[in-house]
Amino acid sequence: MRFLIDNALSPQLAAKLGAMGHDAIHVRDIGLSRISDEVIFLRAAAEGRILVSADTDFGTLLALRRDVTPAVILLRRHTDRRPGRQAAILLANLSNLADSLQQGCIAVIEQSRVRVRMLPIAD
Repeated sequence: MRFLIDNALSPQLAAKLGAMGHDAIHVRDIGLSRISDEVIFLRAAAEGRILVSADTDFGTLLALRRDVTPAVILLRRHTDRRPGRQAAILLANLSNLADSLQQGCIAVIEQSRVRVRMLPIAD
């Protein structure tokens, strides 16, 4: 899978996903660390990447745009903040999320549960 890791998460998460065979880049690696969420959102959509963040603003952007791309994975505050643990919990859930992510969804991963909402988000 192709991922764009947001500035709210460590670049080590991208490295760990890359080591597992995924195409993962961090916003810092492409000069977007000081860019607005909207630009990061558009870049992920243009490159067919799943946006991974801890920033709930991306859920708001999805709702306002009523689009199906990019899919977003939110690692919520109750998940372990260590990049290795974040990669592990993300990878442990990817097979169950793969179809939804391809169709377009926002997946919220918490330590003990995963919630999926298909896109577009309607009123």
